[in-house]
Amino acid sequence: MSSALSMEVETSGIGTPVSILIADDHWVVRESLKHVARTLRDWNEIEEASSFDEALAVLERNPTIGLVVIDLMMPGAAAFPGLQELRSRFPAIPVVVISVCEDPEHVLEAIRHGVVGYIPKSAGAAQIKQALSRVIAGEVSFPRDILARAHVTPEAERPDTPQPARAEPQADLKLLTRRETEVLAALGRGEALQDIADTLDISRQTVRVHLGNAMKKLATPTREAVIRLAVENSTQLQQALAVK
Repeated sequence: MSSALSMEVETSGIGTPVSILIADDHWVVRESLKHVARTLRDWNEIEEASSFDEALAVLERNPTIGLVVIDLMMPGAAAFPGLQELRSRFPAIPVVVISVCEDPEHVLEAIRHGVVGYIPKSAGAAQIKQALSRVIAGEVSFPRDILARAHVTPEAERPDTPQPARAEPQADLKLLTRRETEVLAALGRGEALQDIADTLDISRQTVRVHLGNAMKKLATPTREAVIRLAVENSTQLQQALAVK
């Protein structure tokens, strides 16, 4: 079972009124997710879909959807091409992937496509609740133990996989101070803000300040963008710390 989903970046949370869409072809999974979702907040509506086309139809007719939780292996999704279509057609709606796949490259690919969370189906109810509550609060949540197994460099991407535009160029990392680099490097390893604060012996608010400064310097205005940059450039960030 995966360890607690603990990587977070705080932004504005999901406002009200809002609905959630749970898309999975297994009824038991949908019911479990609906049960967890109901414990987190009063939703305007909890929608569900058992296929990718059904999920798209729900999004088209319901403008109050504020969060999508989706299995990329459901009928019609075609994994990442489906995710790319979903993000292209509804770019303002946060997406959380729930999947049986615990391959680090699969998680990284989801991050490259701009998801705000990734929940392994092996996760327990408490872990799922923690992940969804963070996303609802405007954070992101990814399985740190899976990211820890990833060795990420730009060259490590599979050449046969269609890639969206990459995060900001590696050269921009030179704009960061050492502390900003430390914060981004820790995010790239999947560490939570409080863990980063404890490691660096600074307050959580100070971590957020350094992160905000780094986001401005690197022109990454969203949580999706900064997480993607940190994960994709984790090796380069570690190398930069060696010379700062």
